[in-house]
Amino acid sequence: MANISNLITPSGYDWKFSTVGGVTRVNIETGEDIAHLDELDQKLWTVLSCPVKGLEFDEKTLALLDADKDGKIRVHEVIAAAKWLRNVLVDMDYLLEGNDNIEFGAVCNNTEEGMKVLEAAKMILGKLGLQKEAITLADVNEYMAIYEEKCKNEYKAEDSEPYEPPYGEGSDAAETAVNAVREKLADWFMRCKLVQFDEEAAPALDVQVEKIAAISGSDLAANVAEIGTYPLARPSKEALMPLKQGINPAWQAQMAALVAAVPELQDKETMSEEEWSAIVAKVDAYTAWKTAGETAMNETIAAQVTEHAAAIEPVERLLRYCRDYFTLLHNYVVFKDFYRRDDNNLAVFQAGKLYIDQRCCELCVKVSDMGKSTATAGKSGMYLIYCHCVAKSGGAQMDIVAALTDGEIGGLHEGKNAIFYDRSGQDWDATITKIVDNPISVRQAFWSPYRKFGNWVTDKITKSASEKESKQFDEMTSKADTASTNLTAKPEDGAAGEKKAAAPFDIAKFAGIFAAIGLAFGAIGAALGMLGSFVVAKWYNVILLVAAVIILISGPSMLLAWLKLRKRNLGPVLNANGWAINSDVKVNTTFGKTLTSMAKYPKVVAADPFADKKPPLWRRILCWLLVLAVIFIVGFKLIGHRWPWQPKPVEEPVAEAVEDSVVTDSLPADTLAIEAPAEVMPAE
Repeated sequence: MANISNLITPSGYDWKFSTVGGVTRVNIETGEDIAHLDELDQKLWTVLSCPVKGLEFDEKTLALLDADKDGKIRVHEVIAAAKWLRNVLVDMDYLLEGNDNIEFGAVCNNTEEGMKVLEAAKMILGKLGLQKEAITLADVNEYMAIYEEKCKNEYKAEDSEPYEPPYGEGSDAAETAVNAVREKLADWFMRCKLVQFDEEAAPALDVQVEKIAAISGSDLAANVAEIGTYPLARPSKEALMPLKQGINPAWQAQMAALVAAVPELQDKETMSEEEWSAIVAKVDAYTAWKTAGETAMNETIAAQVTEHAAAIEPVERLLRYCRDYFTLLHNYVVFKDFYRRDDNNLAVFQAGKLYIDQRCCELCVKVSDMGKSTATAGKSGMYLIYCHCVAKSGGAQMDIVAALTDGEIGGLHEGKNAIFYDRSGQDWDATITKIVDNPISVRQAFWSPYRKFGNWVTDKITKSASEKESKQFDEMTSKADTASTNLTAKPEDGAAGEKKAAAPFDIAKFAGIFAAIGLAFGAIGAALGMLGSFVVAKWYNVILLVAAVIILISGPSMLLAWLKLRKRNLGPVLNANGWAINSDVKVNTTFGKTLTSMAKYPKVVAADPFADKKPPLWRRILCWLLVLAVIFIVGFKLIGHRWPWQPKPVEEPVAEAVEDSVVTDSLPADTLAIEAPAEVMPAE
């Protein structure tokens, strides 16, 4: 990026500018630039605000920048961070390295902000038992983890509320065992109650023999899931659940774990509903106590950790700013990371790569509001592909929008599947949900009218063929039904059994149709004749004609594409995701080609054994000669030329007297009388 001009602010600072993405932007390249960031006119910033969440950026760093906690990083908050750093660091160039560690000598010891950082850093190292003159972000994280664990231990030691778990140290195992069979036992006791209500309903409430017969021929061990849906045991009016025998095979292990975990069941053969309800009540009380205790503990510890984190916050803030602040400026004040096309330093809004239709789309953005994004995406002028993505592991879901900036549309359509790789390399199953159609390139726009016309013709032919097929099928079935009806019907006498007379042929109607067709063919022939005359007049007229046809068909599409490509802008897509873009984020044709990579194949020399067989060369030449001959003959006759062997017609002159006679004879008598000149009589 070559500097194109300088701008000296009223305070005297000399800003450097360069062209990035076809737009003039300020350079933020030195620590001195960062120190004077508050002097840069806000109208020259690329971004006015960006969201805290949904970016490929450390959210905790963004949370520290978000001073008012409104979920947005605004210009004044970025400037406030620069001012704070100016009071903490001895040399602002330290930010350019992007390290998450800092030596004590690089921190100001003569400012209030710098002293707070040094005090917190030394306290952390002292608690960790480390003797060094530098601190890292890992040291801070380790200290906070130790402090949180210490708070948990102190809370448990100070817990004075007396409570005796129902089953001592085995209460957790009993809780797990009870929850494993809770729903199944409730179902079984309800079946028993229905048997008590009506004993004749017992067979219907028990396992159906037909279900067992249906799976008896297969591997029963592989049908455990099906067997597990059967009742836990055979229901009876006594409602005593067997604990040792007569249990559904798919649930024997769970019931054995229940008996082993609950002491009062270990010496029993059966269990009543009252006994089961008492066990469930004990376990539920234990679960409630444990949940309440964990909630109270978590709330207390969170409050203690938050309070303590505030004390060491200056050193954590400094370490995170040293690592992330310069990167943020490259994605906020100027979109340098986006335009320099470095895979190791992508823009914070670039979510990953979408592989689809033999190409890779590298400009992919997460969509936070699908409705808002699709409503404004067309203003970007880009061909956009919206996809719903599901993580291969974990099942997480998200929506993305990918910009297709090179190549052809190909077979892209809604419902097409693809693979998306996020910044960490995890793959997601992607499915196209919406396409915003805009020009990709002038070359693609050249073929667009022909592609659309071809699709239209194909659709029409397919629709027509489908309708004719359906009509023929209906006629065939109708005739078959009529024939079968006539075979079964009794013959009738008289006029009822006679065939209806055919409708009379209207010759006048068809004469008019043939006359209209003749006029149409005549007009077409005249037009072709004029066209043929133009073509044979000069040798280069053929080239002019072809060029004119191409311009008429592809010209408007190419002009529209050229206008849109000049204004192609990522800003509307980012604005729909919560950004406030203050400048154009242009994606011109040259830059767009770097954002979408196409598949490239080597030239294959080996013959394809399954390739379509081509006719021999002599046959192809003969076919082309015949086609050209037909075109020549038709064109020659349309323009009225005679063949070389035809005699030239003799043009006989027509006498003027004959012409006058013909004209005179063709006029009415009264007209001749009126127009005849009067004789001039000589004077006497």
